[in-house]
Amino acid sequence: MKDEEEDNMLPEDQSEENQPENDSEEMPADDHPEGKSFEGDHFYDHAENPEDTITKVTGMYKDWFLDYASYVILERAVPAIEDGFKPVQRRIMHSLKELDDGRYNKVANVVGHTMQYHPHGDASIGDAMVQIGQRELLIDCQGNWGNILTGDSAAASRYIEARLSKFALEVLYSPKITDWGVSYDGRRAEPNNLPVKFPLLLASGAEGIAVGLSTKVLPHNFNELIDASIKILKGKPFTIYPDFQTAGIADVSNYNDGMRGGRVRVRAKISQLDKQTLVITQIPYSTNTSTLIDSILKANEKGKIKIKKIEDNTAAEVEILIHLFPGVSPDKSIDALYAFTACETSVAPLGCVIQDNKPLFIGVSDMLKISTNRTVQLLKAELEIQLEELRAKWHFSTLEKIFIREEMYIDFKLYSDRESLYAYLYKQFEPFKKSFVREIIDEDLQRLTQIPMIRITRFDSDKADDFIAKLEDEMKEVQHHLDNLIDFAVDYFAKLKEKYGKGRERQTELRSFDTIEATKVVLRNTKLYVNREEGFIGTGLKKDEYVADCSDIDDVIVFLRDGNMMVTKVDDKKFIGKDIIHIAVFDKNDKRTIYNMIYRDGKSGSSFIKRFNVSGVTRDKAYDLTQEKAGSQVLYFSHNPNGEAEVVTILLRQVGSVKKLKWDLDFADIAIKGRASKGNTVSKYPIKKIELKEKGISTLRPRKIWFDDTVQRLNVDGRGELLGEFRPNDRLLIINQSGKLKTIIPELATHFDEDMIILEKWHPKKPVSAIYFDGDKERYYIKRFLIENENKEETFISEHEKSQLEIVSTDWRPVAELVFAKSKGVQKENQTIDMEQFIALKGIKALGNQLTTEKLKQVNLLESLPFEEPVEVIPEDLEVNQDVEITDFNIELDEDGQITLTLE
Repeated sequence: MKDEEEDNMLPEDQSEENQPENDSEEMPADDHPEGKSFEGDHFYDHAENPEDTITKVTGMYKDWFLDYASYVILERAVPAIEDGFKPVQRRIMHSLKELDDGRYNKVANVVGHTMQYHPHGDASIGDAMVQIGQRELLIDCQGNWGNILTGDSAAASRYIEARLSKFALEVLYSPKITDWGVSYDGRRAEPNNLPVKFPLLLASGAEGIAVGLSTKVLPHNFNELIDASIKILKGKPFTIYPDFQTAGIADVSNYNDGMRGGRVRVRAKISQLDKQTLVITQIPYSTNTSTLIDSILKANEKGKIKIKKIEDNTAAEVEILIHLFPGVSPDKSIDALYAFTACETSVAPLGCVIQDNKPLFIGVSDMLKISTNRTVQLLKAELEIQLEELRAKWHFSTLEKIFIREEMYIDFKLYSDRESLYAYLYKQFEPFKKSFVREIIDEDLQRLTQIPMIRITRFDSDKADDFIAKLEDEMKEVQHHLDNLIDFAVDYFAKLKEKYGKGRERQTELRSFDTIEATKVVLRNTKLYVNREEGFIGTGLKKDEYVADCSDIDDVIVFLRDGNMMVTKVDDKKFIGKDIIHIAVFDKNDKRTIYNMIYRDGKSGSSFIKRFNVSGVTRDKAYDLTQEKAGSQVLYFSHNPNGEAEVVTILLRQVGSVKKLKWDLDFADIAIKGRASKGNTVSKYPIKKIELKEKGISTLRPRKIWFDDTVQRLNVDGRGELLGEFRPNDRLLIINQSGKLKTIIPELATHFDEDMIILEKWHPKKPVSAIYFDGDKERYYIKRFLIENENKEETFISEHEKSQLEIVSTDWRPVAELVFAKSKGVQKENQTIDMEQFIALKGIKALGNQLTTEKLKQVNLLESLPFEEPVEVIPEDLEVNQDVEITDFNIELDEDGQITLTLE
């Protein structure tokens, strides 16, 4: 919770009249500067105007500032480790208890009552109380208490009401073991710390800014804290992570136990409603829908993202609809929202609490251990008090029974004074002395002598024995709890969870995040141009050649005819160098783009061929791709996004006795090396011309792609499950539990739905088999089909609201097991179905065949039958004619006269 007080109030004992009149010693006359003198704290400049004085405030800074800092730290901004409350919060809870009669109280009344204990204004009390109420743990609220989702403020304190929750009544108060102090004005008693028997600080969280330090304890899950406390008591390891009321998704991999240096990344939950609509259903901690929408609109204005409009339908739950323009990628838009808006925030925890009137920097695990151990000690104190009270009851009940049974009251008239009467009673109880738990004192005898006669006459000895026996049983139970204190504490926490844990399940999903590169998801809202001859590039050259769309944070890679290369930032206009042969938006992580180049070494040197990729460059540094000889020139250049290798024709000039003036050169024969490599020799003679003969195919290996289930993303780094090796035209098959499927090109930025059940490399000839329940006909159906439309998302079960997919398989020969429900007390045996034999392949929109008329309890997918994928074989009776041009061969004649022909 942020610091509730904004007024700079000093402690009462630091008023002006209490300050010393002079904190400095008078400077000796010899040390006075010329024309100047000091008197006390006043400085006089005799040379100018002796009436002008400067008052030194050194003493005030020295004496007051430390007191003020200590006061803010201890009394306002930082919570205590004992109960997790700041002083204003503790006073509010104490006032609520004093006013508690089971009914609601006006918050204004509670605020006024709290001011008896709190030295500051009503505004700070009201704000603090609203923040406690919004956590829905300690205060039972009635009326408009604001909305943490939308950021709406609470109504005025005179309109809203509050009372203590049942949970607060059970865990916060125990007057007999409370540490009491005196209020600021000395008129009333207030608790120094409440005997909280629960890790309240970690459940609620706390935030405050003091003088010279701050604190930020993130809220944690109610049930998880109880489970962790039980593990502490049992000596087991535990780990706790934050849980926020606004839900969202959190990456806690760098939480650092809530200490300084840690960081938690929190994201909104964004899903795709349709092709042109995104929906936000959960928001990050420390934001609300208003600030979130504002950040999206600002990013849109700056051109980082491109949206059509936003609708905020938030009420009890968050619903923000983001409408996209046609053709805008939903996946890329989601990443852009995380990269450029408050849809992703970073929270830095800082565990700081007050212990023994000193700030203590501590992790959440140690906070929980301290809280758990304190709960055990509080429970022990309560049990000891309870046992003592039971013993006192047992003691007096036993005295009363003996007193009445032995008719000691009859001889009272013989004793005229109290001393002699007490002496008589002491003597009468002497034979029974050994049966008492403690010595008889005068107070016991006084109570006996004050028993009304009507109670004596109606005394029932059997009932008295039963009551004493009941007290003895209760004492044994309490003593047992004390002897097994840890087990008692475990049971206490378990009962708290059972009683109050329902509905307090974890709201924030924990997941590792991938790092989103802003350059990959930023909207390219401007255009890049180039003047190749003059050597200028930029977004302001609108009369020159258009290159590509770009953004203001992109890098550009440029190649010049002289063999130099440079990577630079997008700018309005920038000179790179004359005679530009290639320019493109640069991706530093792209290792599949291969550059094919043939260059001349110097003015009349040999020509060389090389293939390379570009990574690990310094921005605005020129790199020479030739051998750095004057007059070098690039003769041929191509860039290939997927490592393609073309075939070119080399034509030489007619020089001297050169016979071979023309031949083909395949770039696939050239190994891919670094950009600084020399390359392979093409010819030592001058090249007249290089022509493209044949476009190439990719020479790179198929790209292996993995799926990391933790972050729900594809990757090429070997994390997660290997989906296969993918060539440029290969696709992924995605099937969801909702009965929808689609195939996509495997892009690393793809987002996946939560109900995805199948993700694999798509084989076009491999059928999909499914069993589903048709909600309209109320029957189970089975179908098998091939995916014919690879560019469209389709639903393969009926669209009735009650229709439900039971099982789906992409195996060649799947097997299903039908488990029947009992019918009229008869249990039918399970049935196994070979789905390939049961139904032939049909269209994706076909209803399928009815599976059974019987009621099914369950449908299970069993191990598939073995199958070998068919291989295309050329028939034996098919004649194949192929013309073969033989250019060079050798003929050899062996000793037996056999001729051997060897092709070269």
